[in-house]
Order: sequence, then structure tokens, then C-alpha cells
Amino acid sequence: MIDRIIGAVAPREGETIIEIGAGHGALTSRLVSSGARIIAIEFDRHLVPLLEEKFAGRENLRLMEADALAADFCSIIEPEKSARVVANLPYYISTAILQRLIEHHSCLSEMVLMLQREVVERITAKPATRERGFLTVLVEAYAEAESLFDVAPTSFRPVPKVWSTVVRMRPGKHEALAGTDEALLWKVVSAGFAQRRKTILNNLRNAPQGLRERIEKAGGANLLLDSARVLPQRRAETLTLEEWIELARALS
Repeated sequence: MIDRIIGAVAPREGETIIEIGAGHGALTSRLVSSGARIIAIEFDRHLVPLLEEKFAGRENLRLMEADALAADFCSIIEPEKSARVVANLPYYISTAILQRLIEHHSCLSEMVLMLQREVVERITAKPATRERGFLTVLVEAYAEAESLFDVAPTSFRPVPKVWSTVVRMRPGKHEALAGTDEALLWKVVSAGFAQRRKTILNNLRNAPQGLRERIEKAGGANLLLDSARVLPQRRAETLTLEEWIELARALS
């Protein structure tokens, strides 16, 4: 599996790569050997001394004891303007780290990530599928995602109960976002997915107070949906990114 991940990353000498979760350094070793400039982030303070000893003297490795959820990736890579990311993300915080990475899309040119297979199914879900949710729309807006290969539980020690999938993501803001109030857009999308079994009309009628007041000033949820040419009986998972954008613009 390390061979397959390295094959997917194809590290180049001199480029900057951020590795999130260096662990015991198995993948780190291969990355460092490529000649790339590696910035390895490890949260577990007990593993950091082991990594420092293992990679002592490797000038192309910078080891950081840090929380990836709080990291400013654009500052970390300075003086470089762009870097790639490779990571095996912990299942329990993978969505949060993924959102953090997307926030830094301006300085991250590519991400090769191992995630729980269920998460990859969500971020690559098409409209009108049950896996589609807020994270799907967020990824569509800021990256192209491609599922590469699955990883069986037996590839890990200890053996988890779930399958993993390696996905490649290439950040880049979707052209349809031009001129859109993005903060407002994500409030609308979040409200739309608040209760998945309810229609988009009902969810917008029950949006958080600040957004609900804005919807009411625009004439109410029914009129808003009509302005965006979205049928009120539809559910959030059926909407395309472009339709969410039309809803946000109708509120602007």
C-alpha cells in the first residue's frame, strides 16, 4: 500500500510536500528518499522523539509537533507559494481536517489522502444520491476529487472495522462561484442539509435565525426557491452546486 500511495503521489526532487500524521515514519521514509522537501506534521508527542531520532541528519525533512486542525498550511510552506499534501487521516477527525485543507486551497496544489471509504463516497457523490451532503458540495466548489483505490482493513495494525480509500484532490475554485457571497452560500447549504428527510422548503423555513430573517426579507422561502428555479418539494441531496449558488445569489 505504501508503494501504491507513493506511486499516486509521485514525489519530485525539490518540491514541497506536507505529510499529515507521520506516525512511525513508514511513508515519511519514502517521501524523504525522493529528495522532495518534506514537512511532516505529527500530533502525538510520544512519536515525535522517535521520528527525530529516525530521521536525524535528513536536511530535507522538517518535523513539526502540531495539530493539523489548527495549522496554517500557507505559512508553514513559506517561502514556497504552493505545496502538495499526502496524509492518512484519522477517521474520527478526517472531515474536519479535510475542511481545513479546503480552506487553504490557495496554497495547496494537490492532496493525496487516505480516508474512510464512506467519507470518499460522500465527497464524490452525485446529485440525487443518499451519500450527498454538505461536504460533497463544499468539495465540488473548491476541488476536483478522484477516487484512486481501496485499502482493506488488513493493511493496518491494529485492524480497523472499516475500509479505506485513497483519493486525489486538486484544489481550484469552481468558476460558478465568481461573484458569489461564499459565506452566505455555506450558510444556505448548511441549512438546506439540516434535516435530510425534509424538503428544501421546510429546511429553509427553519433555518438559523440570522439566515431565516434574511430569507423572510427576500419574500420567504417559497419565493426564494422560485427565484432560483428550485422546486420546493425537492430535498437537499438533489441540488447541484450551481443551484445552491443560485439560491445564495437570490438572497444577495
